[in-house]
Amino acid sequence: MCITLSLSSKPCIGVCNGSLQLPKSMVTTAQTEVITAPKRPNTFPGLTKQGISDIDLRVQEVVRRQSWTNSLVREVNCRKSRIEPMFIDDAYEKCRNICAEYAKTFYLGTLLMTKERQKAIWAIYVWCRRTDELVDGPNAEYMSPAVLERWEERLQDIFEGRPYDMLDAALSDTVFNFPLDIKPFRDMIEGMRMDTRKSRYESFQELYLYCYYVAGTVGLMTVPVMGIEPESSVSAYTIYNAALYLGIGNQLTNILRDVGEDALRGRVYLPQDELAQFGLTDKDVFSRKVTDAWRDFMKEQIIRARSFFNLAEEGASQLDKDSRWPVWSSLILYRKILDAIEDNDYDNLTKRAYVGRTKKLLTLPLAYTRALSKPSLHLR
Repeated sequence: MCITLSLSSKPCIGVCNGSLQLPKSMVTTAQTEVITAPKRPNTFPGLTKQGISDIDLRVQEVVRRQSWTNSLVREVNCRKSRIEPMFIDDAYEKCRNICAEYAKTFYLGTLLMTKERQKAIWAIYVWCRRTDELVDGPNAEYMSPAVLERWEERLQDIFEGRPYDMLDAALSDTVFNFPLDIKPFRDMIEGMRMDTRKSRYESFQELYLYCYYVAGTVGLMTVPVMGIEPESSVSAYTIYNAALYLGIGNQLTNILRDVGEDALRGRVYLPQDELAQFGLTDKDVFSRKVTDAWRDFMKEQIIRARSFFNLAEEGASQLDKDSRWPVWSSLILYRKILDAIEDNDYDNLTKRAYVGRTKKLLTLPLAYTRALSKPSLHLR
């Protein structure tokens, strides 16, 4: 089927057809927290001020570019997508089916969103899944730097209105309808490159950067689609940070859940210096024996993951009310995965913590209740 697109000479920075609401005040300075100890609120162990500032600058840049209140919007004509309506409807339907099959709980949470937002979130999910499968999917054995280079070229084509296939077309249409910036998408591809080059992380600072690339970026991608509650008085930067923390918390939880599986592939996504603090090495991971030292180490890792969820929770109620349900579903579900690791007596070397289907479904009413809560005037 023929796809016809018409582009203006300059990229669109604002919303073409969306109704995204952003607070008037935009943050102008980077966050200055120094991250030091695991049990203090709003702090994370092992991350230096220099490390957090690097991520802060990325968030500031994305907030600026994705803000439709940016003054540059007035100077540019938005691009208009001219993809055949029947074709794009089929593309979004395919994205919906993939999301419903592989992310059932999250998919159900999207059903309260407006139709346009639903479709955009499904398209972003599918692109992220396809990107991840380049490294971890069934064809991962064919992975090479050239594959990722070509994937990044395809991403650029998507943002310029030249989709390669039907699934690309769904994201390309989403780019025209919402103020998405390409940077978080490129950063996710950089995370895939890290996966092909690194199998160890010397410190949490290194691991945090990896988590930003492969998961924190998802939060930055989706905030413009989900929208911000008009009554929210906090800065867009604060809410973007909360979304980033949710992604990082999710990735840390995935890492803790999959320690045993990753070890079978020769990978250890745990800070080497922190393992050493508990008298542990890679050999202890590969031995698959749960010791008291391992349990103590895991307890601290779980504390850290939960601290990210606590910060993410503070921003969840600042989103547009129709978009909160899937975010709360994710928050609650991933916290339950951490609970399951504890229930397994911290044995994530021979057991995989999981949340059963019934428990997953039971999270939906609770998430819905939390989604109805009104945003507070100020975050802590």
